[in-house]
Amino acid sequence: MVKSMKMPMGYHKHCDKCYNVHCQVPVQTSVSCIVVKCHKNCGASLHMCKQEEHQLLCPNEIVPCLNVYYGCPLTMLRHRLAKHLEVCPASVVCCSQEWNRWPISETDLTFYRNISENPLVNTEENLDVALAHRDQEQLFQSIKMKNIFPELMLEDSALQNIAAGINSPADNASCSLDGGEYTENGSAKLDEELSQEERDTLAKCTDVTSIQNYSSWEKIFNKEKEGCKQTIKNLNKGEKGKEKEDQESSKSQKELHQGGEYPVTARTTDGATGLAPWQDGVLERLGKEVNIAEYNMYLVHNGVMLINFGQLAACTPREKDFVYGSLEPIEVKSVRSFNVPTSYRAKRNHLKDPSRKTQTTHQSVDTSDLGISIEDLPKCEEVSTTLLCSLEKELKGHSISESVSTDGLYTDIGTQTYIFSSAPFKQDASLADVIAGKPCGLHLHIEAESVTRRHNKTSSAFSYTCGHYFRRDEYCFHFKNVHSDIQASLNGWFQQRCPLAYLGCTFTQMRFHPTGQEAIVKFSKDGSTLVLQPKANSSLCEVGKTFSPQRNDAQNLDPLSSLPLEIIQHIAGYLDSFTLSQLSQVSHLLREVCATLLQEKGMVSLKWEKKKHSSEGSSWICQKKVWKFSSQFSSVDRWSFSDTPSMSNHLGTCSFYQREDRTEPVALPCLGEVRDKHGKLKHKR
Repeated sequence: MVKSMKMPMGYHKHCDKCYNVHCQVPVQTSVSCIVVKCHKNCGASLHMCKQEEHQLLCPNEIVPCLNVYYGCPLTMLRHRLAKHLEVCPASVVCCSQEWNRWPISETDLTFYRNISENPLVNTEENLDVALAHRDQEQLFQSIKMKNIFPELMLEDSALQNIAAGINSPADNASCSLDGGEYTENGSAKLDEELSQEERDTLAKCTDVTSIQNYSSWEKIFNKEKEGCKQTIKNLNKGEKGKEKEDQESSKSQKELHQGGEYPVTARTTDGATGLAPWQDGVLERLGKEVNIAEYNMYLVHNGVMLINFGQLAACTPREKDFVYGSLEPIEVKSVRSFNVPTSYRAKRNHLKDPSRKTQTTHQSVDTSDLGISIEDLPKCEEVSTTLLCSLEKELKGHSISESVSTDGLYTDIGTQTYIFSSAPFKQDASLADVIAGKPCGLHLHIEAESVTRRHNKTSSAFSYTCGHYFRRDEYCFHFKNVHSDIQASLNGWFQQRCPLAYLGCTFTQMRFHPTGQEAIVKFSKDGSTLVLQPKANSSLCEVGKTFSPQRNDAQNLDPLSSLPLEIIQHIAGYLDSFTLSQLSQVSHLLREVCATLLQEKGMVSLKWEKKKHSSEGSSWICQKKVWKFSSQFSSVDRWSFSDTPSMSNHLGTCSFYQREDRTEPVALPCLGEVRDKHGKLKHKR
C-alpha cells in the first residue's frame, strides 16, 4: 500500500504547470491561487504562490555584486550586474607584459660609467635609465649566490653541530646518530672506542641532531635485517632437506633389506641427484632448489668444471644464438646538416691515430704555480662576475666552472675559481644583499627587447614582468600608453639621445607630450612605474612653499585643504588613480576625501594569511580587505611633438663631437681610371 506524498503548505498542483497570464481557474477549487503582478514592477504576472521563486529571477531585485566574495561591497539591481563588472573594484587584472634586458658588454662601458658617475643626470626624466635601474634591482634580488657559487657559501649551522658532536665524548648532554663514517666493520670499531656504559648512554639518548641521517641509518638496518631473515630461511630449508634425505635414505635401506633391490626413486651410485659439477642434471636441480643469486654464484665458481664435464656449453651455437645469430653488419652512414667545404682535408692527427698521438702527462695545477701568495691575488668584482656566470648559464645552458660528464668514461672538470672580498656568503644571500651599502652603477642595457630566441623566458633571470594591478576598465589604457606608446618606442623615437652616446655623451630630450595639455612623462620610484606629471604654474608652486609642512593647526593648512570640503571633493573627482594615491598622503583631511572615491576609482583585494590548527594541518583565511588606488595616470589618446630644439643644435656644443679637418687633397679611386681614359683618347687623335 503506497502512501500519498504530503505536499508543502501553499502548494497548488495547477500553479506548478500553469504559465497562462490570463488564467481563469476558479480559486474556490483549492487547486489554484490568484494571478498577481510583480511588486517590483518588472512586468511579470504570476500566481501568488510563485512570488518567492520569482525573486531569484526578477531583474528589479536588489542583489549584491557577483564579486561579493572578493571584496566588492556594492548592491544593485540584478539587470545592472553585467554593466557593473566593467568598473567593479574587485575585478582586478594583473599586467603580464614581459621584456628582456641583458648585461652590458665591455665595449659600452664608457657610456654607462658616465651615466653612473654624472650626478646631473635626472633619472626620473631619463626614462630608459630609470627603467633599467628598476629592472636591475629586481634582478639583483632574484639571483641567489648559492646557485652560482655553491663552493663559497657558509657551512650550515646544523652541519657544524653534527661535526662538533662527532668528536664530543659520549657522556655529553647531546649525541648524534651519524657520529662517524660508515664502514663494513663499523660496529667493531664502535665497540673498541666506547665502553659498555657509554654505549648504554648513547642508546638511551633522545637528542637527535639530524632526522635525515637517522632515516638513512634506519634504511641500512632494515636491509641488514631482511638479509638475516633470508639467511635463516635458507638454513631452515637446508635442515628440512637434510632431514628429508635422511628419512628417504633410511627408508631405502629398510626396503633393501626387505626386498633385496633399490627402489626407483632412491639415490643411485652414479650421483644423479647430487649438486656436484660432474653429476648429470645438476643445473636443472640447482635452478629449482636455490634462488637466482645463489645460482649465479654457483656458475661463477664452478663454471670451468661444468664446461669440462659437458654440463655447460663453452660457446653458444649459431642456431641457438637468438641475439646475434640473425643480424648482419650494415654500413654506418654519417648524416651532416651542412656541406663540408671542398678545401677541407682531414689530417692523420685529426683522426685520432694512436701512432701520431702526442705524449701527455696528467698534472694538477693551482694558484701556487703563479708564484704569488693567495692574499696577493686580484679580487673579483661581485656584480660583473655574477652576471657573467648567470649569462653563461642562461645562453649556453651551463656554468663556466661546471663539471660536465660527456659520456660514461670521461668527465670535464671545471677549474675556474673566484676570489671575492665579501666571501663566504650566507646560505640565503642574494646579490642585492652582497652589495648592500656599496656604490653600484648601471650594469644592464638601457635597450629592452620584447622578443628573443636566445633562451626560455619562463625560467629566465633576465626576463621581467610588469606585474602591476589595475581595474578592468583601466588595463586597456595602461597597456596602450605605458607599453605600446612609451616603452616600445622609447629608444630613438619617444626619447631621443645624442648620436655620440656610444662615446659617453649622456644628453637626452623628450620628443612628445599629450595632445591638449602640457605634461611630461616621468618615472616614479614610489610606484615603480611611468607617470604623467602636468606642468604646474610657477605661482602656485611659490604659494605652496610659503605654508608650513605641519598641518595639525588650522592656520598651517596647505592651499587645497583650506578650501571647503565640497569643493575639495569636486576637484578630487577629476583626478586619476595615481594622483589620488599621492594626494591621500598629503594630510588626514585629504586622505579622508580620497577614501570616499575608493569604490568609484579604487580597487579592493583580499589579504590572506596561513593559520595553523591544533591538529596537523593548516588553512588559508582572509585576514582583511585592502583598498588602494592603482598606478594608472590619465589616459592619453594622442601624442604631439614637443617644442624641443633639433639634435643638431646640441651637436654644435657637444663636448664629444670632435672635428678633424683635412686640408691635404686626396685622390678618389675613380680619378685614376678617368685620367687613363682621357689619355687614350688624346693618343688616338
